[in-house]
Amino acid sequence: MDDVLRFGAVAIHLGDKSGKYPDGNQVIVHGGDTRAAFDTPLAANRIGADFDDVDLVLLGHAHEDHMAGLHRVPRARVEVHAADLRAVQSWEGLAAHYGYADDVLARVREMIDRDFHYHPRPDATGYVHDQRWDLGGGVRVRAHHLPGHTSGHCALVVESEGVAFIGDIDLTGFGPYYGDATSSLAAFRASLAEVAQLDAEVWVTSHHRAVITDRGQFLADLARFAGRIDEREEKLLGFLRERPHTLAELVDRRLLYPQGVSLPYVESAEINSIRMHLDELAAQGRVGVDGDRFVLA
Repeated sequence: MDDVLRFGAVAIHLGDKSGKYPDGNQVIVHGGDTRAAFDTPLAANRIGADFDDVDLVLLGHAHEDHMAGLHRVPRARVEVHAADLRAVQSWEGLAAHYGYADDVLARVREMIDRDFHYHPRPDATGYVHDQRWDLGGGVRVRAHHLPGHTSGHCALVVESEGVAFIGDIDLTGFGPYYGDATSSLAAFRASLAEVAQLDAEVWVTSHHRAVITDRGQFLADLARFAGRIDEREEKLLGFLRERPHTLAELVDRRLLYPQGVSLPYVESAEINSIRMHLDELAAQGRVGVDGDRFVLA
């Protein structure tokens, strides 16, 4: 791969289209004693020795597109936040992590085997918020727990270089994703406030935006990204202003994905996300239930 950005000990190998899903951007940190990779996207399979010889893989969270290079580094230590650990260790754990219906999980398993080189790591171990790694030569990494996307989603901050890998707080136009069983809309809202406080000069996303080096730009992009949550809420309320809807009818109208997107988990993600929004709105007294239909309160 030719597209590599460097910030001191940190090398960022850009994925296809700056890491647009299904690809991702690969961060490799060269310490004096230890070489560490942050996540293992599809791009990891095209890098060669700089990735294949890593000693340590630190996963910012567990999803298929962040584990697509684990098969290449069988001897590397693999660590992920304890809340996502089971999802890295086995298919059963990852299936529970997704939380989809059995027929959907069967199609997802076929997809991730075929497209993402799925390879569970039963040897993986769990880390915790504020855990630190000394990679030697003054290169230091710290984990900052930022749940919502998954229950264990973390930023990995190379404190010695001022580089924060913020994973799937990816600042894309799609907006925050909270469609799985271990996702949380409330936690994502809190994490979006916390990520702005990270002490960094460079922000690296898993997907599409890749690298931002201006704090003003980062904060503006973060505000737009967070604003997608409120836009979805207003869209949902707009449906209910038209007429009462069942959950199935709301799912058919789509809150997250455009009509026509046919990934196997789309309907499940819509169900989970819409339910989270409805629960919030009900707690605020803005939405009620009339039989099997949701109505404006």
